[in-house]
Amino acid sequence: MDQLSPQVYKEITLPIDIDSSEKFSQYKDPSALVSTKWLEENLGRPGLVLLESDEDVLLYQTGHIPTALKIDWHTDLNDQVTRDYIDGAGFSKVFSRLGINREDTIVLYGDKSNWWAAYTFWVFKLFGHEDVRLLDGGRDKWTSEGRELTKEEPKPVASSYPVIERNDEALRAFRDDVVSHFGKPLIDVRSPEEYAGDRLTAPGYPDEGASRAGHIPSAASVPWSKACNEDQTFKDLAGLQEVYLKGAKLEGHSDVIAYCRIGERSSHTWFVLKYLLGIETVRNYDGSWSEWGSLVKAPIALGSEPVRYLSWSNWQPLNFQRI
Repeated sequence: MDQLSPQVYKEITLPIDIDSSEKFSQYKDPSALVSTKWLEENLGRPGLVLLESDEDVLLYQTGHIPTALKIDWHTDLNDQVTRDYIDGAGFSKVFSRLGINREDTIVLYGDKSNWWAAYTFWVFKLFGHEDVRLLDGGRDKWTSEGRELTKEEPKPVASSYPVIERNDEALRAFRDDVVSHFGKPLIDVRSPEEYAGDRLTAPGYPDEGASRAGHIPSAASVPWSKACNEDQTFKDLAGLQEVYLKGAKLEGHSDVIAYCRIGERSSHTWFVLKYLLGIETVRNYDGSWSEWGSLVKAPIALGSEPVRYLSWSNWQPLNFQRI
């Protein structure tokens, strides 16, 4: 198959109507979310592909939304040798196996408030798939409403998804990008304990950490879960503006980098900032703390308050100033 650039498909008419609920209409991009009601009414519609992406990769087998296919973020999206994502050929292979076409509407959902589904959404956007949406509230919202689950696994007919060149530049940040970003907003979406340096690993993930604890200097602490209501749905526009534009002081900023531990939680915040609040440039630093916290001589800040970082090249603790 010929290799294509994501820009080739930049202008695509969405083949399936968006969810026109009043809540979604407030957001910058109302097409990025669907409700459980909308999904139930559109299940099985031609051109609609439903994918479940969970932190618990065995959850799908216990019961899933009818017609949903499973995507395993461990094996389907990650390069199995290099710490990186699959390339265009690998992405084509996965999507072809799942029977997905370039023009299809993809709806993603998963456990933990769509934490991992948002991660999958972000990877899909690296390959420029135009019409990708999240189920607001994810798996928990669907099951709490008593909607149907099944153990029957669909058998998709293989497609011929084109080989698309992955485009990291617009949506992904690397270490050097973070260094050059000092002075602009950085959002640390981990737990307050991880941010302050009181713990080295994320709660419940004892095997995934770094050599040192703390946070990147100048980063503000805004745990990813602050974007969600108790029922796992996203807060309305006013609630998100209160958390991010006012609380994190992002009002008027157009260039933000988010990070966590390996990039999964920060994908959730990336989605909120870009698609719901409409911040122009939002990048996910997927190297995150597992990379930064192990870099030799990388500047690290401790405590619950952000500090301003003045210089990488001549870094000393004196180069920190409280914000």
